[in-house]
Amino acid sequence: MMTPGIEDLKIFYGTSHPELGEKIAKYLNSKPGEIKISSFSGGEIYARIKENIRGQHCVIIQTCTKTVNDDLMELFIIVDAMKRASAKTITAVIPLFGYARQDRKAASREPISSRLVANLLETAGVDRVVTMDLHSDQIQGFFNIPMDTLTALPLFEKYIQSKGLKDLIVVAPDVGRAKVAKKLADRLGAELAILHKVRKEHQKSDVTHVVGDVAGKTVIITDDMIDTAGTITNGVDALRKDGCSQDIYVVATHAIFSPPAVERLSKANFKEVVVTDSLPITKEKQFKGLKVLSSAELLGEAIKRNYENRSISSLFD
Repeated sequence: MMTPGIEDLKIFYGTSHPELGEKIAKYLNSKPGEIKISSFSGGEIYARIKENIRGQHCVIIQTCTKTVNDDLMELFIIVDAMKRASAKTITAVIPLFGYARQDRKAASREPISSRLVANLLETAGVDRVVTMDLHSDQIQGFFNIPMDTLTALPLFEKYIQSKGLKDLIVVAPDVGRAKVAKKLADRLGAELAILHKVRKEHQKSDVTHVVGDVAGKTVIITDDMIDTAGTITNGVDALRKDGCSQDIYVVATHAIFSPPAVERLSKANFKEVVVTDSLPITKEKQFKGLKVLSSAELLGEAIKRNYENRSISSLFD
């Protein structure tokens, strides 16, 4: 049986992260919608909704993995199929929003790819987007449709508090992440420090010094994503040089873990690396000290509240 009152809410998910889609559907006590997704021999993606969705509120769950281009194209095609099947509304739940790091022109003749993705989602027929911890909040302004940006901070706060840690200091990996790090620090009643980072090129940076007193503190480094883990692992050396002699934890929403991230994280001697399941974490990406928190309840509750026209922001108060 479905949760009372959501009989005309249909939950579908693509191929990028079916495990998360199943968990969200289970939280909503809803049977996942029937959909066929395949590829032609030439690589073109095919999708067909295998049940009547005329006049229904439809949700499609599709995160952006390493195969981000295929994931997005699959999403566009599914949304088009829903639109042509006369869905009443279409909500795209994209835990990791693809191309979020290309949110501005940092050099001449560069694209703003995240704006392009926003335009494509609207053109395909999406009525609302739900995502988690955007790399840059300004991406919300690229949309002319409602966009709900959830945060995993409550998940991290609850987990860290359960550890009973003392003398905490939350460390932002760069100035751009300082605002979010401050929010986590306030939730935990902790102090704040910032790593000063100099970026040489894409995915290559050096941490030059630490702004803040980390001596004798238990450190919580927080970020929106871990890709190659270069910045975070470089920051460990700077923290140790500045007198950090206690445990260092890392919390990050999106575990991209591109090579050599697993190797770097394994050698960095973090007490724990805490992430969410916004992306599938395959066996080869797992290592000692990795803790994965489920985001299904958070995403499911946002879907339900949208449907019931209830507040989303109150989830984080």
